[in-house]
Amino acid sequence: MLWEPIRLAVQAIFRNALRSFLTILGVVIGVAAVIAMVTVGQGSKDQVTQDVAKLGTNLLVVRPGQPQQGPGSSGGTSAAFDMRDVEAIQTQVPGVRAAAPANTRTMTAILGSRNHTTSVIGTDSRYLETRDMPVVQGRPFYESELRSGSAVCLLGQTIVRELFNGGDPLGQDIRLKTISCRVIGVMEEQGVSSFGTDQDDFVLIPIKTFQRRVAGNSDIVLIYVAVQSGVSTESAKANIESLMRERRRISPTEEDDFNVFDMKQIASVLTGITGVLTGLLSAVAAVSLLVGGIGIMNIMLVSVTERTREIGIRLAVGAQEGQVMLQFLVEAIVLSLFGGLIGILLGLALAAVGANLLRVPFSPDPLIILMAFGFSAAVGVVFGYFPARRAARMNPIDALRHQ
Repeated sequence: MLWEPIRLAVQAIFRNALRSFLTILGVVIGVAAVIAMVTVGQGSKDQVTQDVAKLGTNLLVVRPGQPQQGPGSSGGTSAAFDMRDVEAIQTQVPGVRAAAPANTRTMTAILGSRNHTTSVIGTDSRYLETRDMPVVQGRPFYESELRSGSAVCLLGQTIVRELFNGGDPLGQDIRLKTISCRVIGVMEEQGVSSFGTDQDDFVLIPIKTFQRRVAGNSDIVLIYVAVQSGVSTESAKANIESLMRERRRISPTEEDDFNVFDMKQIASVLTGITGVLTGLLSAVAAVSLLVGGIGIMNIMLVSVTERTREIGIRLAVGAQEGQVMLQFLVEAIVLSLFGGLIGILLGLALAAVGANLLRVPFSPDPLIILMAFGFSAAVGVVFGYFPARRAARMNPIDALRHQ
């Protein structure tokens, strides 16, 4: 029973192909824009999650300074940490897998006539564990090198490209100002984060080497803490805060002069912001669907007027009002579904291009695609109902007199 109205609807659509395409253009643009926005937004969320995961699994970062100064603060005038604080977190906080010290300074790495400004990080072997950064060429630091403060270093992939131009860096010496350090290993490539930061642009040297020959003191400005799998980072964070308050002799009435950041919380905030922006943009794009629905109603009213005699003949030979109404309603729905299908294909294509340009994963959501297709059908029902009802309620005699 339904096949005949569908066949007649398709014939009517292709009889005026250009007009039909222009009619559904609003639906096409609306569906395409919503799918493209949601897909790129989901890709951005996935990229943020991947970037935070690259920083380390179940990672906490401890910094000196007031909490309200934020993750980018230098700690202000608060006292820095020392190695005893690192060891206390490692041994006294339950569930801690590893705690690694870190000091950072921007310096120029030099090899022959080549040079590159980079981040020099003083740390020890636990840094590789907390940040989940394996050595892919060479070896990590020996304990004897860490104890003695030897002039050895591990390189990120960017330094290898900039200084060695594809050559083998192992066993060669690079200069960091007045320090000549031997390359003993190369780290696994991390890539560029969604914030545009090169995560491979660094040189790792032993913490004692950094303190003696770069900083000139024994301060620790960062402590990376990796929590064991299955242990709550919230619980570990609370235990670290309690321990550090005790070690830094902070009274119950005083605020912390340090802060502990949970990378999961940062990821949650960032993905939340991305989700809100994606929702707002998708809502704006969805307005095109409303415009497209109005266009379908307009053209269906024109179609009813053009086919008045046809409607009159059908009613005169015994067609029921419901059959006439069904024909025009199906035509509006089929018209809208055509727009939905084209919009889905166009939206996925735009999303793929956008994901490639923004360097985020292409993450189409089947649920969103089904919802867009269903919404386009709903547009046909809602905006096709009034023209269909108008056609069904025509007086056959008046319709036959229409010229």
